[in-house]
Amino acid sequence: MDFRDGFVSNEHLELHRSASESADPSTVSPLQISPKSPKSPRVHGKLNKQSPKHGRQLCSPKDGRPKKGGSGGKGTWGGLLDTDDKNFLDPSDPNYDSSEECEHSNDTKTKDMESYKKKATVIVEEYFATDDTRQRKEMAAVLLSALYADTIDPSQIYKGFSKLVESADDLIVDIPDTVDVLALFLARAVVDDILPPAFLKKQMANLPSDSKGAQALKRAEKTYLAAPLHAEIIERRWGGSKNMTVDDVKARINNLLKEYVVSGDKKEAFRCIKDLKVPFFHHEIVKRALIMAMERRQEEGPLLDLLKEAAEEGFINASQMSKGFGRLIDNVDDLSLDIPNARGILRQLMSKAASEGWLCVSSLKSLSLEPEKRSLEDGAARNFKVKAQSIIKEYFLTGDILEVNSCLEQENINCCAELNAIFVKRLITLAMDRKNREKEMASVLLSSLCFPSDDVVNGFVMLIESADDTALDNPVVVEDLAMFLARAVVDEVLAPQHLEEIGTQCLGPDSIGSKVLQMAKSLLKARLAGERILRCWGGGGSSRPGWAVEDVKDKVGKLLEEYESGGEIREACRCIKELGMPFFHHEVVKKALVIIMEKKNDRLWGLLKECFESGLITIYQMAKGFGRVAESLDDLALDVPDAKNQFTRYVERAKTEGWLDSSFSFGKSEHATENGTR
Repeated sequence: MDFRDGFVSNEHLELHRSASESADPSTVSPLQISPKSPKSPRVHGKLNKQSPKHGRQLCSPKDGRPKKGGSGGKGTWGGLLDTDDKNFLDPSDPNYDSSEECEHSNDTKTKDMESYKKKATVIVEEYFATDDTRQRKEMAAVLLSALYADTIDPSQIYKGFSKLVESADDLIVDIPDTVDVLALFLARAVVDDILPPAFLKKQMANLPSDSKGAQALKRAEKTYLAAPLHAEIIERRWGGSKNMTVDDVKARINNLLKEYVVSGDKKEAFRCIKDLKVPFFHHEIVKRALIMAMERRQEEGPLLDLLKEAAEEGFINASQMSKGFGRLIDNVDDLSLDIPNARGILRQLMSKAASEGWLCVSSLKSLSLEPEKRSLEDGAARNFKVKAQSIIKEYFLTGDILEVNSCLEQENINCCAELNAIFVKRLITLAMDRKNREKEMASVLLSSLCFPSDDVVNGFVMLIESADDTALDNPVVVEDLAMFLARAVVDEVLAPQHLEEIGTQCLGPDSIGSKVLQMAKSLLKARLAGERILRCWGGGGSSRPGWAVEDVKDKVGKLLEEYESGGEIREACRCIKELGMPFFHHEVVKKALVIIMEKKNDRLWGLLKECFESGLITIYQMAKGFGRVAESLDDLALDVPDAKNQFTRYVERAKTEGWLDSSFSFGKSEHATENGTR
């Protein structure tokens, strides 16, 4: 190396000369500089044993590309210890350390993950090309459904939501409404079938009860998923009604399958499938086609041919096909109620699809010919009945609903639907033997427990089945059961359609069950039925007296007037919630609409919007409130001449907002039709 440029001291020249003389010429190759590679050349030679660290650095995988801090650039060799990208750790090197290779591997994984996160952020930001936060949330929910199974494995979706729930306490520092937003995302994921309902209970068991994640899980389960018509409410919460709702898609799928069965035109069927533009929901096509084939055996051949060709042509992918069959396997016991030998027929369909090569059976659950026995052992049921009776009697003495909840949690009742039904039956049976105070308390407790509606339905079915025995001690069992059933509908513990479900399980037109249902329906059809049923046992619901209906109406009127004159929306919502009468929220809707039409001021419309979107006022109560206004339009027109025209506009506006079902209608000589029922 030539140092005649004058930039090196005599001391350094002497050190260089000494090193050159002591080096082994056979181990030193001449330096070659390629114009295409301005990095430091690889150095081969014996390492200085007195400096092992420096020796290992020469063989380290450190990136030697030019950096902003110097030691690099066009036409340079880089820094003193820089190496090129082709360098590797040599196991034959006497200073080789395997831990360095692991560190290198971990560093590479970390860099890959960081790179992935950056790219993912860019992709998501481009997808969210909007400043509307509600629209972004809706878009996020739709995207997750679209990616589920096809692009992102279901287990990874599950794991992602688990991490979200676990980090809720940290998220709330930057996002104050974390609990509500996360609860709604969880509920939406369950409704969209990308999370199993069991996820909520499993995660609850792994989190501290006072954590924000646990609060979000409870709110998702009890506020959103337990509400009547919850799927529709959740779908529309973030403006999803602007697109097709789940019910709209299901209706179109039904129509295209019916048309195909009649015409046999596969091309038209595939065109309709493509026009739906919901590839993440194609499992519903599979499910409905199979059910139709099971119900109409003569149509089995054409429907299976449609699914087979859809799979072969790529209209329905393998994961959606498996998911459709999987959903039927999960619901085969319910199908057996309407389709004899549903289990055996489904096994035949699966076998045929697998033999033809368009279904991967290994990805599905096993389907035995015999249904699984899930009933409780007699001993466990007996023990729970004794404990339930003790809990209920204590509640009748103290009126402490929180204590009841605590006791039921200790019994782990929420993990077993049969125990829920047993508790409902025991609660109402004990109340019927007591005074009106206890009957009122039983209805209030039933409303507060937020049991799944199916469990409450099963509880009433059990009550009706044992009504003949109960009648020996209680001659008015029909009247009592009918009132409890009607009260459950008024309190929105059950939806009106659940009465029909109970009716299908009551044998004979002259049975006690039929009489109970007829009386319950008559009670609900009466004018001002809600108020009358609410007062049937004196109101209240605990040891303290309840408010009279007129007092509640007065409070509703005052809080609306206060908000209309400049009050805060959060304060108004708090006051509505503190009324503690969700079954009476239709009065809020009615009075708000009347004030809006009288004063032609839309400020209260904003309050109704907030109440609906937050779940404070349900779609059922909204429809009932609009129906109450429709009934009083003639009287209202005396003070507001254009009341009918205004009301018509507000009905259409509410439908657009998603507050009312599209079937809601009213006429001059008829009451409003609420969600398609009179």
